[in-house]
Amino acid sequence: MLFHVRWIATLVGFALFLSACDDPAADGLEVPSTDIYLASLDGINGTLSIGEPQNITARDAYDNQPFFLPDGEGLLYTSMQGEQTDIFRYTIADDRHEPLTRTEATSEYSPTPMADGGFSVVRVEEDGTQRLWRFATEGGEPALLLPDVEPVGYHAWIDDDRLALFVLGEPSTLQLAALGSGAAAVVAEDIGRSLQPVPDAEAVTFVQQRANGLAELMRFDPATDTLEGIVEVVEGGQDHAWTPEGLLLMTAGSVLYSFDPSVEDGSWSEVVDLSPLELSRIAVSPDGARVALVGEK
Repeated sequence: MLFHVRWIATLVGFALFLSACDDPAADGLEVPSTDIYLASLDGINGTLSIGEPQNITARDAYDNQPFFLPDGEGLLYTSMQGEQTDIFRYTIADDRHEPLTRTEATSEYSPTPMADGGFSVVRVEEDGTQRLWRFATEGGEPALLLPDVEPVGYHAWIDDDRLALFVLGEPSTLQLAALGSGAAAVVAEDIGRSLQPVPDAEAVTFVQQRANGLAELMRFDPATDTLEGIVEVVEGGQDHAWTPEGLLLMTAGSVLYSFDPSVEDGSWSEVVDLSPLELSRIAVSPDGARVALVGEK
């Protein structure tokens, strides 16, 4: 009976995660088959190009949510290789995959390196509750970071203590949380799932849906408690990332786009069309030399 209850909770949690966060194939409990592609990233005078993408997961299953490690020599990602999802580490030099979590009754998503050497995740707990947890890369018992904040969908660290949260609901909200106090406050509503730290700034960007049907890429600065619009997003786009030089990347359909916020009256430019792949999440290595893209055929 206990196994039956846990299994139902895992399914319910995964269905909630997919549907509430607008992942592909969110009908029922169908899990999208996605792969992670790794490519070199080059920029000359503000013009970006990428090398030939290499499929580093290459299997008919859910491999998603890449996040580069601080040294840029590997990345963390979410993988479903059984009845729930776990976090894996991929080392680029030797093309090696290794599990960092092997939990039997919970699922982990959105792995994000922390300044202390561990990594944070959104964990779907046994009863379906979604909260933020910390795991150590060397193993050991995980720790609950924000006991009173749920249901968390995604997160991004602003500094060692503060972070931005995508909190599920109607509407979804951007919330600013602090580990020290354990509290979170609503900053914006009707936001998309992609939360990204701004290079060399204690700020975060996100996509916000407008009443007129348009969506805008927004910047939130906690120090001044201000929200600022950057640019209207590409039609159909929501996942984005920054390069260390301050360029924005966004995926929409099969196309990767770039935008330079420093150019007055600038616009999105096509970097590459990777058809027939349907692109979604994107990550850039800390040195800007590589890009990881999630694609669904």
